[in-house]
Amino acid sequence: MDLRQRIIRLWKPIVGLVVFLCSLSFAQTAQAQTINEYIEQNNIQPNEIHQVNGTFDQKFGYRNGVGKPEGVVIHETADSNASAWDEVTYFNREWPNIQAYVHAFADANNILQIHSADYGVWGAGPWANSRMIQIELCEVNNYDDFARSVNNQAYFTAVMLKRYGLTPSLADERGYGTIWSHNAINQYHPSAGGHTDPIGYFNKWGYTMWQFYQLVQYHYGRLNDDNSANNTPVAEDNSDKGVIKVLDSLSATHLYKLGDDGVTMTWKPSRLVSGGSSWLTDKTTTYDGHTYYRVSSNEWVLDNQCTVTRAIPNK
Repeated sequence: MDLRQRIIRLWKPIVGLVVFLCSLSFAQTAQAQTINEYIEQNNIQPNEIHQVNGTFDQKFGYRNGVGKPEGVVIHETADSNASAWDEVTYFNREWPNIQAYVHAFADANNILQIHSADYGVWGAGPWANSRMIQIELCEVNNYDDFARSVNNQAYFTAVMLKRYGLTPSLADERGYGTIWSHNAINQYHPSAGGHTDPIGYFNKWGYTMWQFYQLVQYHYGRLNDDNSANNTPVAEDNSDKGVIKVLDSLSATHLYKLGDDGVTMTWKPSRLVSGGSSWLTDKTTTYDGHTYYRVSSNEWVLDNQCTVTRAIPNK
């Protein structure tokens, strides 16, 4: 064997070792990327919140009244084989037997709301049920699906907090706040039945409630951004309000604001709502021969940009 062959033979295992170490380093780097970073870097957008008919007929307000929740409880289903639709079917059928119900479910492709957040549910014991909106996260089997599903859960949480005028704050490790894991409910209010979700499931993916809280803050900030409007879907139980639907033919339409004179309507170029989206409306006004429908505190949709799908009662 000549010198050249001996050198090649000597270096082959060294090169192989270097390649292995580089690949190991790459794998560790990839694994070090957090779920939140993965969501942001891949521009993963949450799914829309869809209203689904629920069967829970125990309609009760929160301790401070109907439409006055104090936060959101974060659950996970502990069922690796069930999608959000599967869970909706199960809960709608079995709630009288299992004595449990929540407001919504999230998986990698859906956010399904089955009960109006204006009213309580049976998800985490008497203390939480009289105070909290509650959402279940469906278990998934790969990293990408987990990122998408927890992104949906965080988005729903942010929308609910925004809708009810609540500011994101994490209750875990403190015992007070607007975002609670079921584990924290059980820790500070043991009537929750000993549940510790979603901590164990989050741990499986290297995720924490603190990271979830940061993701909620991210979505909450975007909902408050004047460059985009919160496309909050219609809740079926808001029978005291009407519903308007933005024309399907439009990709989006601008909102208007009512002036201080209580008459003049001004176009808001930075505020948009999507074509085909439906909105609750509780008030109308007329200006320059047109009717405007209020969909937020001072944001209105022009009549020729929408259709009325449910008239405002007594209007």
